[in-house]
Amino acid sequence: MRVAHPRFRTPLARTLLAGASFAVLAQAAPSLAQDAPRRGVGSPAGSSVQLGELSVESQGGGAPVPVARAGATARAVESPTGPVDGYVARRSATATKTNTPLIETPQSITVVGRQQLDTQNAQTLQQATQYVAGTYAGTFGADTRLDYFQLRGFVASDYGLYRDGLQLLNYGFAYYRVDTYGLERVEVLRGPAAVLFGAGNPGGLINQVTKRPTETPFGSIEVGGGSFDQRYAAFDVGGPADQEGHWFTRLTGYARNGGTQVQGAPDDSYYIAPAFTYKPDGSTKLTILSSVQHDNTAVTSNFLPYYGTVKPTVLGLRIPRSLNVGDAGFNTFQRDQASIGYEFEHVFDDTWAVRQNARYAFAESNQNSYIGQLGYADAQQTQLARYLFRDHAKVAQLDVDTQAEAKFSDGFFRHDVLMGVEYRNFQIHDNQASGFPGPNLNILAPIYGPQTVSATPYLIQADSFQQIGLYFQDQIKLTPELSLILGGRQDFVENTVYDRLTPSNTNGRNDSAFTYRAAAIYNFDFGLAPYVMYATSFQPLIGTDINGQTFKPETGDQIEGGVKFEPPGQGYFLTLAGFDIHRSNVQTPNPVNTLFQTQIGEVRSTGFEAQLVANLLDGLNVVASYTVFGINSVRGNADQIGRVPVNTPENLANLFFDYTIPAGDWRGFGFGGGVRYIGRSFADVANTLRLPDYVLFDAQVHYDYENWRFQVNATNLADRRFVSSCQAENSCFYGDARRVLAKVSYKW
Repeated sequence: MRVAHPRFRTPLARTLLAGASFAVLAQAAPSLAQDAPRRGVGSPAGSSVQLGELSVESQGGGAPVPVARAGATARAVESPTGPVDGYVARRSATATKTNTPLIETPQSITVVGRQQLDTQNAQTLQQATQYVAGTYAGTFGADTRLDYFQLRGFVASDYGLYRDGLQLLNYGFAYYRVDTYGLERVEVLRGPAAVLFGAGNPGGLINQVTKRPTETPFGSIEVGGGSFDQRYAAFDVGGPADQEGHWFTRLTGYARNGGTQVQGAPDDSYYIAPAFTYKPDGSTKLTILSSVQHDNTAVTSNFLPYYGTVKPTVLGLRIPRSLNVGDAGFNTFQRDQASIGYEFEHVFDDTWAVRQNARYAFAESNQNSYIGQLGYADAQQTQLARYLFRDHAKVAQLDVDTQAEAKFSDGFFRHDVLMGVEYRNFQIHDNQASGFPGPNLNILAPIYGPQTVSATPYLIQADSFQQIGLYFQDQIKLTPELSLILGGRQDFVENTVYDRLTPSNTNGRNDSAFTYRAAAIYNFDFGLAPYVMYATSFQPLIGTDINGQTFKPETGDQIEGGVKFEPPGQGYFLTLAGFDIHRSNVQTPNPVNTLFQTQIGEVRSTGFEAQLVANLLDGLNVVASYTVFGINSVRGNADQIGRVPVNTPENLANLFFDYTIPAGDWRGFGFGGGVRYIGRSFADVANTLRLPDYVLFDAQVHYDYENWRFQVNATNLADRRFVSSCQAENSCFYGDARRVLAKVSYKW
């Protein structure tokens, strides 16, 4: 039998809490708030329903149970995998793997919901996260192959990309990319998360939450198009599949066809995602999530020289953004990916619940293109030197995460204990080849022709990576206001690299590590919540360096302190956070051959970030963020110590708003926009080649009429020509040109 917290055993407590809204009860009575989502498991869509007015009663001396008062109205309690009401999310399962209110989560996290994604018409993960604190999206510019992002100065688009709480590992040139139309929310967790996920650098991770079946029938269709001859169509339908309320379905589809800002480079994508939920009773739920996606594009993140992009050439010229450094005839990148998985949950009673989440994902990609990256071949800086690069990769990944959760009181404190075991199996077959030299390309009068260079394999590998992690977490309510989180994880990793080109170089390594997290947060009744956290990270690395040696795992740690502010009923959420991160065994492109990686000593990132998300007034939504940090190498090669890593801006500021007129003759008409500031960065290790800061503007207008919505979005409204970053002096990347998209959607 569950024992009630002493504070709630008295009649006085019941009197004071009677009639309060659930939002107030969630802070004054944390035990009740924690129990509510679990009781909601039996609701048809998997999201709980909470009564608007409550009284508190005790049954048999147990925990207080909410019951309806006369005239109470029902409202939905947000599900951590469901829609966000407006822009301000209340709950998430990313930081703790449990259904926890964000105001009680002692770590910096930002949730971008479906409404914000639709308003911004964010078609990529880069666009979805460009207003998030601590996040630099689009490191390699206008790349249509995959999404790049940094969190607190560290690249996280390789090991830090997750979908539905399970990793999508991107290694080499075999990478996954999820179409954002199939997502319900995007959650950016900043700081180490290895204690629960067993992987990732201390900068954080991004979890993409897939759309799931719903309890009510619905449907929507959408068509749009705009810049670079882009056009797309999408649909999303779902709801109950039987009268008894046991089966629920959802089918989401998306198709895009057109060009890019690089001449002759297509950007075509097709996505279909069936989902099913089966709920035989109020305590058991099984959801099947699947998707198939095909992408056809090219290398659009051209590797260009610093002089000719950031600075003019000796002739005062700049390379056009539209220049196809490859060849329209064979500058290709194609990918096919598919996944199928399930989420199972069974609630035994008010104390125990078990869950198992699993997914098998497969991807195959082919790339063939001329690449720059060699600089100029002439003194006049008009001839770009190129080489041929070809890659064929197949990747398969199986993830299984099994959890047991127990909520109870020990007579003094309330506990939410999570125990789990996670298994990860990643297999990749990678064939990389290059041809030197390729034909030069005249930037003034480019001439394309048939492929004249053959590619010679320099890497043919079959990598096998397996990881088993055992983890434990206890969320302890020391008082109704003070929460403590303690967690630890032990990982065992086996990494083998089979060298098919030179079998004698086949090697591998076994690693193990223990990571942990300790955090505390204090929730005042008026919405203020200061917190502090210390956590460590562990990231086993796949592959080999230029000498064929497997990499040592990365390790790291972070101390973070901050404050969250969510005054009840005010409609906004503010997070302020300061952090100090140390990261060891960091990978960086090898200066001899940037196709390979090398490991340097230690990098430190220390900074501050602020995030505001608000549903203000009636129809006004606001998102604002500011990030400033200092990052440099504190151990490593002599020329790196004290220097800022390349392609890493240290100052970011963003503001976005959207307003829809709620009443009157102009009811349904809306408008808004955003401004994005990206600070300076460097193009070389010595920090002598500097990229200037820049400001970009976005705008949107829309009109809602009954079930119809008409919308036009413009990003980089002034069509500013900018370089997003440089990896080296001859590897600079143009950012997105102005992009205008119009769409019409209908919902029922």
